[in-house]
Amino acid sequence: METNASNNTPKLMKTKSHPFWRWFWLTFLVVSLWYAWYSFYVPSNDMVWNDDMVSAQKLADSSDKNIMLFFTGEWCSPCRIMKREIFGDKEAMNAINAKVIPVEINIDDPNVKELAKHYNIGATPTTVFIDSEGNVIDYAVGKVGRTKFLEILKNLNLP
Repeated sequence: METNASNNTPKLMKTKSHPFWRWFWLTFLVVSLWYAWYSFYVPSNDMVWNDDMVSAQKLADSSDKNIMLFFTGEWCSPCRIMKREIFGDKEAMNAINAKVIPVEINIDDPNVKELAKHYNIGATPTTVFIDSEGNVIDYAVGKVGRTKFLEILKNLNLP
């Protein structure tokens, strides 16, 4: 450490940081921004969601389809990833519309607390497949990949 001759105060020398750290922090920033975008970006799609269980049950009765309850939240990053990877995919969307009546349920809505309690929902995303009477056929807790989801749909009506 050098001293300044005029007032005997120490003079701090600024050292240059190693180029590795600049590269590291720049990479960290880019990856973090990409992950934030990836987690919350959901493209628009043609998925027609029902938000009313009563109308979904009537529609299921008249169309001889089962019901898919998708429990989600605005803050749920894995839910958004599922919406992008599964519900935004044309093949998956066609399979869903052919097999089930999709109902999206926002877990933060106070009007659905009883429904969430009835199906024992403790985490989001949770996907529950029920018949028109409300009996559980199959379910998946957590983020499900496209292949697994299509497999669940395929096996819904098997004896």
